[in-house]
Amino acid sequence: MKVEKNPQGEDLLEFPCDHQFKAFGPNEGDFSATVRKAIGSVVSVPLDAVRSRPSSRGSYVCVSVLVRLHSYDQMKRIYSALQDIDELKYLL
Repeated sequence: MKVEKNPQGEDLLEFPCDHQFKAFGPNEGDFSATVRKAIGSVVSVPLDAVRSRPSSRGSYVCVSVLVRLHSYDQMKRIYSALQDIDELKYLL
């Protein structure tokens, strides 16, 4: 396995690895599908890799997506694609 480094040279993760992205947004419309599409623009997303959980009041939803990453660049591109979602409230 190779160890990817960030631009400052710090060891971050070993690739390939499984990584879970969590996006929080409104519990309406197609937010889950939008998150899946954004991540799918960088890596393939298996159908069973997407989980949604509504907030206690039901106003928001947390969409968790577990994917296999092969490089630090893929992770950066996915975070960038997710940040472009207008409805996004919070991202982990």
